[in-house]
Amino acid sequence: MTGDPADGPVHGTWEPEPAARWEDAFLSGNGHHGALVSGDPDDDRVIVTHHTLVRPNGGEHARPPRLAAGLPEIQRRLLGGDSAAAEDFTDGRPLQWVQPFHPAFRIRLRRPAGGTGTYRRSLDFTTGVAQATHGEWASRVFVSRADDVIVQHVTEPGPALDVRLDHRLPGAPDGLAVRHGAVLTPEGALLSLRARYPGGGRAYTGVTLVAVTGGTTTLAPPGLHIERARSVLLLTRVRRHEGEPDAAAQGRALRGLLGEGRSAYDDLLDRHLALHRTAYRRVTLDLAAAPADRALPGSGLLRRPGSTALLERLFAAGRYHLLCAAGLNPPRLTGLWTGDWDTAWSGAFTHDANLNLQTASAAAAALPEVTEALASYVQRQLPHWRDNARAVFGTRGAVAPAHSDGESGHSYHFSREYPLHLWTAGADWLLKPLVDHDETRGARDPRTAAALAETARFYEDFLTHTDEDGHWVLVPSYSPENRPANASWGALNAAMDLSAARHALLTAADYHPDTPDAARWRALADRLPPHRINEDGALAEWAWPGLADSYHHRHLSHLYGVWPLEEITPYDTPDLAAAAHRALALRGTENDSAHGHLHHALVAARLRDPERVAHALGRVLGGGFFHASLMSTHYPRLDVYNADAAHTLPAVLVEMLVQSTPDRLVLLPALPRTCPNGRLRGIRTRFGAELDLTWSPDGARAVLRPGRTHRIELRTSSGAEPLDLVAGEDHVLRLEAW
Repeated sequence: MTGDPADGPVHGTWEPEPAARWEDAFLSGNGHHGALVSGDPDDDRVIVTHHTLVRPNGGEHARPPRLAAGLPEIQRRLLGGDSAAAEDFTDGRPLQWVQPFHPAFRIRLRRPAGGTGTYRRSLDFTTGVAQATHGEWASRVFVSRADDVIVQHVTEPGPALDVRLDHRLPGAPDGLAVRHGAVLTPEGALLSLRARYPGGGRAYTGVTLVAVTGGTTTLAPPGLHIERARSVLLLTRVRRHEGEPDAAAQGRALRGLLGEGRSAYDDLLDRHLALHRTAYRRVTLDLAAAPADRALPGSGLLRRPGSTALLERLFAAGRYHLLCAAGLNPPRLTGLWTGDWDTAWSGAFTHDANLNLQTASAAAAALPEVTEALASYVQRQLPHWRDNARAVFGTRGAVAPAHSDGESGHSYHFSREYPLHLWTAGADWLLKPLVDHDETRGARDPRTAAALAETARFYEDFLTHTDEDGHWVLVPSYSPENRPANASWGALNAAMDLSAARHALLTAADYHPDTPDAARWRALADRLPPHRINEDGALAEWAWPGLADSYHHRHLSHLYGVWPLEEITPYDTPDLAAAAHRALALRGTENDSAHGHLHHALVAARLRDPERVAHALGRVLGGGFFHASLMSTHYPRLDVYNADAAHTLPAVLVEMLVQSTPDRLVLLPALPRTCPNGRLRGIRTRFGAELDLTWSPDGARAVLRPGRTHRIELRTSSGAEPLDLVAGEDHVLRLEAW
């Protein structure tokens, strides 16, 4: 754990006991491989994961339904008042989940019990190293961003150590065909484990090179037995594949990482730190917490939900875990980690709130690694999004699915109660963080430009019906994952769909200026209907007249125009903002999902409501949503391992302190009374400046380091004023006490 609690936030966490449950294991990862580290000196277990490990589930219906020919009739019925018409918009298939994410195996190191001395395990966020010590024994584990390998270094392992790769994890299918391999090598041994999925040719293979210093090494199938070694270094990789792998070639590749001369572990760590430490240190949050609280283990700090030290540590842990989970893909529902084959909701990438919330801080909190993971993910899936548009709606362009396993972008997970194939706003929400990132860096990614154009083309073809005022009608229209109180799930003019269509068309036009497409897309956006304010004075979840709101729900899809968009703001659209605030106040929490609470907090921050932000945070901090590992759960009381709260919480803390658009800076819009002092360093704004912010009851000070010359509007509790920024010239702002 890095940092003196008396000097500032600690950038790590620790525990006085090994992890008895995999959920409490400390986490490391490089966006490809993941590791869950128990830190048990007598039975040390490192669970290995990889983003590509998804279990084939037959795939009988893994294509989007071909429904386009029936769309005109469904639209006619919905427009004619048949509120259940969309329930017939199906090919009759049963609900099929995406391929479930699963662990590979655990690396198990067992030695005779009986060691003495003080025990401690810790996780250093600045390095990604999970360390455990007990007397002379020590184990250090990290996952290298530079070499894409899981590294474990054990010193003073004792008189005897048994090492094996163990696939026997909870939920592992009975038909998993497992083959072990073990051979002695000049440096120690090479272990392999190949597991073939039931009923097919796909498999995955893990290879661990064991380099032993001192002592003797003998084979003890399926593993090995080591006696009186001074240290043991283990290097592990896993790959999913078809056919037979070449474990020997993988072993040679691992052997090439050992190098010569100085410690192989130190060399591996140095190469990793050049990437990981640089990324992690870009942003820090200091809430002037009590040093005694900062010094507590994570489990102890979680018992003090009102402590600002807990917010500091969860902010740091959230950025750390988000960085570790993003690489090949953005984070899954479980980030990059699981110790059980039965992952809830298949451990999928869920696009109708969860992934979107988890990646919300990437641009502002300076994690371009996360944004790049999302951009690559979108780019790989775009051909499947085109298939969805053609098959379901008969259009050009692209429609994102609500769920993905990382391999497929096809929309095939849906049912009567969850008609997710009707949802058309997904592409815009997934592209919004990429647009934000482009704005922070002042350059437009051609991949984002192309995906926006595809999204706009979908709306060109889909918008074919108008209401009596000449406005386009989005039909069918689905508001995840809710339904009108007086109609079925598939309806008309869901507020989210309206906001997404407007944003996608206008943003695509901005990315393709001075083209016929741009003019056409802007004209389409201009004819979309306005939002509706219902009889309760709230922003209606469906703008179509007569559709009644269902307030008691975990999702806040209808407030998409408030967050993450800026379509509705207290500054530009005060009447709509007041209606949105009323809608937020009326919203229930339904099943107490963490993502619902933090989504609520994000919207409240945009609406300048610090009390509501504090209440939502309090529900999460005091509700038993975090394991000792500081990874979170979906429900209270540690129910269902899930990364939503862990990865989203940093975004909430940033949004309550700093908000930006390409032309506006809002300082301290929703600061709770529980955080009277603090410093936020390294935030990136969407007008191209880096920002440091310090505040106390006496006032605040912000330092802007602009990368481009620009005039913006500054918003504070005192009102609005213009601010001229010059590239390369620091600008210091001082705010009076509020």
